[in-house]
Amino acid sequence: MSVMPTTPPSPPTVLSATQLSNGFLGQLIEICFVTADHRRTMEGLVRLGIGPWRVYTFDSRTVTDRTYRGADADYAIKVCFADVGDLAVEIMQPLHGPSIFQEFLNRHGEGIQHIAFDCEQRPWDERIDEFTGRGFPLVQSGRFVDQNAFAFFDTEQATGTTFETYSIPPGFVWPEPEEWYPAPPPAGQAPPVREQRDRPFAG
Repeated sequence: MSVMPTTPPSPPTVLSATQLSNGFLGQLIEICFVTADHRRTMEGLVRLGIGPWRVYTFDSRTVTDRTYRGADADYAIKVCFADVGDLAVEIMQPLHGPSIFQEFLNRHGEGIQHIAFDCEQRPWDERIDEFTGRGFPLVQSGRFVDQNAFAFFDTEQATGTTFETYSIPPGFVWPEPEEWYPAPPPAGQAPPVREQRDRPFAG
C-alpha cells in the first residue's frame, strides 16, 4: 500500500525583524549547565564572576508531581542558582533516578543542557499544549516546594538543546538554601524572584 507524502507546514509569517507569527516562547530567562560535580562547576563560574550561588536538592522532600517521560518518577538532582542581570544561571548535577540530565551526561558529557523561556507568561496548560502541538512532548517535570512548576520538552534532536519553561507564582519566596557559595549576600538582600502572572496549574 502506498503512503501519501506528508505536506510540510507552511512557514510562519515574518512580522518584524525580531518576530514570527507563530512565536510563543517569550523571554529567555535561564541557561543551565549539567555537570557531574556541581561544586567544581560553581567554582569555575565564580572565577568568571558569576555568583553568589544558592544550592538546593530537588528530591521527594522538595519537589512534587515529579515525572519522567510520561510516568511518575523518583529522581534527585543537586540544583544551584545564580543571577546575571535578568537571566538565571543554573547548575544541575543528577544524583539518582531517571532524568534527561543523566542522559545528557551519558551522551555528551558536561555542558549547557537546556535553556528556559517564560512562554509569554501564558497559563500553564497552554504552554504544554504549544510545545506538544508542535511535536515536542513533555519529557520531565515537577513543582519545587509545590509552587514553582517546571517542564522540559523533547526539542534536542530538532534544535540541538532542550527547552524548558517554568512558572513562579506571585508571592513566591525562595526558601533558604542548603548553602550559599562562596558566601551569602549582605544582610537584608534576597535573590530576585521573577514572578509570572498566571498560576502554574489550573484548579
